[in-house]
Amino acid sequence: MKCVILAAGEGKRMRPLTSRIPKVMIPVANRPILEHLIRAVGDAGITDILLVVGYGEDVIRTYFGDGLRLGVTLQYSTQRRQRGTGDALRSVSGLLKERFLLLNGDMILKKEDLEELIQADAPCMATFRSDHPDDYGTVRIRDGCVISLEEKAPVPSSDIINAGAYILDPDIFHALQSIQLSERGEYELTDALYLYIDRHELHAHPLSYWCDIGFPWDLLDANSALLSEGISSNEGSIEENVTIHGIVIIGEGSIVRSGTYIEGPCIIGRDCRIGPHTYIRGSTAIGDSCHIGHSTEIKNSVIMGHTNAPHFNYIGDSVIGYGCNLGAGTKIANLRHDRGSVHVAGKDTRKVKFGAIIGDRVQFGINCSVNVGSVVGSESQFAPAALIDGVYGEKSSIR
Repeated sequence: MKCVILAAGEGKRMRPLTSRIPKVMIPVANRPILEHLIRAVGDAGITDILLVVGYGEDVIRTYFGDGLRLGVTLQYSTQRRQRGTGDALRSVSGLLKERFLLLNGDMILKKEDLEELIQADAPCMATFRSDHPDDYGTVRIRDGCVISLEEKAPVPSSDIINAGAYILDPDIFHALQSIQLSERGEYELTDALYLYIDRHELHAHPLSYWCDIGFPWDLLDANSALLSEGISSNEGSIEENVTIHGIVIIGEGSIVRSGTYIEGPCIIGRDCRIGPHTYIRGSTAIGDSCHIGHSTEIKNSVIMGHTNAPHFNYIGDSVIGYGCNLGAGTKIANLRHDRGSVHVAGKDTRKVKFGAIIGDRVQFGINCSVNVGSVVGSESQFAPAALIDGVYGEKSSIR
């Protein structure tokens, strides 16, 4: 059996994190989202994988190559214009002659669920129960088959959602030939699935675990889940008087200096400098070549490579891009005074604690204050003592 993974989109809702890389290459637990999915597919026994790429495809091709490093064989098909999931699947129609697994590339799945799903008859849709189904396409099921599908209804008729994983056979390509452009100007795979739904032929298969990464704050949930399954290891150097609790992974060439306190689960990449007297709290991922220094505290955050928070910084429940620098005393708040849910650009994160989303190569002067729910575009610069509150585009500045 082959697996097709749709990885052509930019992921506009993930901006500014996708200003230079596609959504599927955003790191979670120090690996791209797509790598976690490919590894799960390979562990489930499917080693022949087709990647449909488009936006930022060179980043994907360069990182994964032929796939042999991950124990799989990768082929690539380019979707020249991002015209929807139906169009993306049509781009590989000539490469699929039998039943296959189809996956959206922006989610985390478990090997065990994939092992069960690939035993299902085609056509089959994987489903999952969600506590916020209004963000997804919801389905109703009768006698094991999908009998209705509605996209992001304000008042969903079900809490069961389309999980974006399918078992299909080449008949789907006949269905795709009949679909028209949707209101969004795209060819939607779900429009082709209606043909099966109308005939009560689309089987439903429930998943035990599903982590969708639709918005930047979803990275924190995925990061926490993946880190909690890790195994402690140390390929770096730990000085005396360092305290470590829980699952902590330290990469090659990294140094953890005296007085540092680390609570797992946590991963620290290669060639990092941590401490002295740094406090790293649970569910934090620190990318390669980062400097997290004296009296800096980081909690439940994703810090991408080559980013520095070297002096008296606080980062709470945030996502920080590549190559950023936090001047001494810069803090990122993560809790509203009224303890209400944090909103980002008008969108409710459903999180009481959430900090900020920072793009790549952002420079903060000393003693900057970043308010909850702020979004900062890549290559922005802020003068000392600046208050950053709200949404800032690329190359913004406060002088």
